[in-house]
Amino acid sequence: VLGAVTPDARRDEGLRLARLFQRVTGWAPRHWGRGLIGYGSYHYRYDSGREGDFLATGFSMRAKEISLHILPGYSAFPEIAARLGKHRRGKSCWYIKSLSAIDEAALEDLIRAGLEDLSSQFEVSAS
Repeated sequence: VLGAVTPDARRDEGLRLARLFQRVTGWAPRHWGRGLIGYGSYHYRYDSGREGDFLATGFSMRAKEISLHILPGYSAFPEIAARLGKHRRGKSCWYIKSLSAIDEAALEDLIRAGLEDLSSQFEVSAS
C-alpha cells in the first residue's frame, strides 16, 4: 500500500509513520482496504444490532492530508491535542498535513491514549 504512495517524500513519510505506529503498539500492520493501515483490531456491536470488526488504531496517507485513526473517537484528549501541533479532527480521525508539522512524542501519546480509551469499551486484539 505505501509503495504506491507518491511523491517519494510522501511515501517516506508514510513508512516513518508505519514504524512509529508499530513501535508504539507492538503490533504488525494490516491493510484494511481503501489505503487504511491498521494496528490491532476490535469487534463492535451497537444497540441497533449492527456489528463488525475494525482496526484499533492506524492511519491513511491521503493526497492532501494524513488521517490518523484514533478510535473509538469519543475522547478529545485536549492536553495531547494542545501538544500535537496543527491538526483538525473528524469523528474518529485526526488530520494532519505532514508528519514533520507535528510533535511525534505527542502523536505517540495520542496513539496510546486512544488505545487505552478503546480498550476500556471493547476488547482489543493484536494484529
